[in-house]
Formats: sequence, C-alpha cells, structure tokens
Amino acid sequence: MKISTKGRYGLTIMMELAAKFGEGPISLKSIAEKNSLSEHYLEQLIAPLRNAGYVKSIRGAYGGYVLSKEPSEITTGDIIRILEGPISPVDFTEEDDPAKRDLWLRIRDSIANVMDSTTLEHLINYKEDDNSNGEESYMFYI
Repeated sequence: MKISTKGRYGLTIMMELAAKFGEGPISLKSIAEKNSLSEHYLEQLIAPLRNAGYVKSIRGAYGGYVLSKEPSEITTGDIIRILEGPISPVDFTEEDDPAKRDLWLRIRDSIANVMDSTTLEHLINYKEDDNSNGEESYMFYI
C-alpha cells in the first residue's frame, strides 16, 4: 500500500491546523508556503475534509481553516480514509488461497490499528528521541 500525495499533503494540512488549534483560522496560503506545496492542490484536498466535518472554513480578511474537533479526537486513519479511501494493501476478496487472504487481512488490520491509534495530537507532539512503541532503536552504519 502506498499513500499518495493526497493523503500525505492532507495529513500535512491537518497537522498544521492541529499545531495552531485554538489560535484562530489558518490560511491555506500560509500552509502551502511553509511546506513548499501548491496552494491550488491544498484547496482540492481541504474540501473532502470539510465535507466530512473535520475542518471548518472561516470567511473574511482574517479567515482560513480550523479543526472542527480537538487534535486528540482525529486519527491519521480518519484523514487517510477520507482522502484515499479504504486502507487495504490488496483486494483480498478476490484471493482464492486462504493463507494469502489471511495474510492480506492481517496486514490491513495492522496498518489500520497503527493509523487508528495515532492522533493528530500524537503527531504534533512527537519528538525524534521519543520511543513510543517501547522497542529499542538501533542505528546501522553502512
């Protein structure tokens, strides 16, 4: 499964709005400039997020967008499903081999579990040295 620019840039928009949550509306122009992205493309991505009720638009000279919910209530799974559709590495319903079908289901469920347990709040508060999964990290030198 590969997440397209729709999902990646949509997540960028939502993280920017989450980082400024409670501070007023943020313009897409400022998000686009800060992240070197196309403002026109971001306009296309914000519409489904607004229609799904995750973002509100504020009109006027100082308008822009704000999150409709707390950052802790919005998961990356929510955002990716809105912009990309269902999370699935393959169409496993067409798989005749039960072992492979089970593999695809477990992969899908693992990806969904990570995405559904990671909120915008987690992402905006992430620190490089955090070891939130409890596993040791290794550095490999080549």
